[in-house]
Amino acid sequence: MGRIWIGLVLLAAITSMPEMVTGVSSVALVASPDLALGTLFGSCCFNLSILALLDILHSRTPVLTEASPRHMASAGWGILLIAIAAGGIVAGGKFPSLALGWVGIPSIIILLVYLVAMRQMFHLERSHQTPVQDASLQYDQMPARTAYFRFALAAAAVIAAGIWLSFIGDDIAETTGWAASFVGSLFLAITTSAPELVVTISALRLAAIDMAVADVLGANMLDIAIILPVDLFYAKGPVLSSVSSSHLVTAAVVVIMNLLVIAGLRLHREHKTFRVISWYAPILIGLFVVTAYALFSLGTGTR
Repeated sequence: MGRIWIGLVLLAAITSMPEMVTGVSSVALVASPDLALGTLFGSCCFNLSILALLDILHSRTPVLTEASPRHMASAGWGILLIAIAAGGIVAGGKFPSLALGWVGIPSIIILLVYLVAMRQMFHLERSHQTPVQDASLQYDQMPARTAYFRFALAAAAVIAAGIWLSFIGDDIAETTGWAASFVGSLFLAITTSAPELVVTISALRLAAIDMAVADVLGANMLDIAIILPVDLFYAKGPVLSSVSSSHLVTAAVVVIMNLLVIAGLRLHREHKTFRVISWYAPILIGLFVVTAYALFSLGTGTR
């Protein structure tokens, strides 16, 4: 199927499960749309900063130099998705009735665009298929029943942890007086992005750079698409019309970070700018830190 497609769809779907569970439970059980959207947007921001860590760990050349230029399409689709979400927040303040029932029309558009993006990426990857080489399977002796049981057990653990995280995030916001958008964008986003961090580092150690980069970009696309299920579970109205405008800061930074990734993919520098780190890596890290501080400044003392 190709490492890019595996990372973009299969790995991204698994590693984004914490964001989906935490986002849905934040609106369904805690009634905090800002906590949910902060988790989704903040995860996108943190995931892109993971690429800076991968660049540091990849000692030979810039990590994006080793990645396929086809990742630029994924980054472009990611920009479009988060731009639609940001437009939904802006439009929600002016046209709160822009909905079908209680579900916002922008949320529906986001899912449709995501499906179109996956279809286009599938055809793109199919046109670049390479012959499959024989390889021994590490788990070929494992019974199917055992594999299903372990998968179900892991899924149950993720779901339970995601529900618990939503309550913890709400408690942090209540105790500190910080805005739910800040708590979700920083604390919950970093926690729910732990699977992406682990998977991408593991893929890098296997020399599967395309899989690692695809997991980051695919998880970001799916995180935005998760807005629709979050909207479905928020019965008080369109979720994008019910959140703080401070999320627009995160959305804008995520767009800039995606553009940096595209630039890194296009330039193909053979050597790192600062010996151990490429030019784009400190910028990605700096943008994440600045975003966290900006959200803290906007959200201090407000909810």
